[in-house]
Amino acid sequence: MTAATAQVNGITVGYEDAGAGDPLVLVHGHPFDRSMWAPQVGAFAGERRVVAPDLRGYGATTVVPGTTPLETFARDIAALLDHLGLDRVVIGGLSMGGQIVMEFCRLFPDRVRGLLLADTFPEAETEDGKRVRRDMAERLVREGLKGYTDEVLPKMVAPHNIAALPAVADHVRGMMYGAPPEGAAAALRGRAERPDYVDLLGRIAVPALVVVGRDDEYTPVTDAEAMHRRIAGSELVVIEGAAHLPNLERPDEFNAALDRFLTRVMTKA
Repeated sequence: MTAATAQVNGITVGYEDAGAGDPLVLVHGHPFDRSMWAPQVGAFAGERRVVAPDLRGYGATTVVPGTTPLETFARDIAALLDHLGLDRVVIGGLSMGGQIVMEFCRLFPDRVRGLLLADTFPEAETEDGKRVRRDMAERLVREGLKGYTDEVLPKMVAPHNIAALPAVADHVRGMMYGAPPEGAAAALRGRAERPDYVDLLGRIAVPALVVVGRDDEYTPVTDAEAMHRRIAGSELVVIEGAAHLPNLERPDEFNAALDRFLTRVMTKA
């Protein structure tokens, strides 16, 4: 496993680059960093190349205050793939990361070999949602992320898992506490203005896996079912006993579903 940095699009991007072979790119959610994919990097780097970047404003990547549209995140990822000499990839994301992956598919459909959408949804923001995100952005800049983290942790990680899996809860809490306020706020402002990806789902022509935690309150199972219906030939997996972060709460089940999917992608090559 190699932790590295690259100069792309005028910023420094921190990323993990592990293993060799067919590339899998994993995009983290808000307000996390690339370490949220540690169980997947560890599980899959023995048989393929796994790249997990820190998004602009998070982790070891440059913080750019203001507004970061999803398009900017997607173009940063494309530039990193160019830097690494990677053309077509299986790309996956969770929550905001899933929306960034949808934007990547919109901009660079020829670079997508397979698609993982975890605990995410495709619709544009409502007017109320825009206001909430903008208000939260200002709060994070003003207060930092500790209060926000303490409020929402039981939605990120199911309460029973906070009790039963303290190391997972501590990892998630640490990522959130450590997120740069200006970077997280810029992402929230950008997400408030995101486009609608519903029609895009109907145009996806590569293998796709939709995953969701059974207890996810942010992106409930009904959202995942709707995406599954719109993406022709997609597979839906509901992870029991998990909330918004099934890859961390139930890594064995998540990895098993992803492994089956990656095998299916290889048969389509």
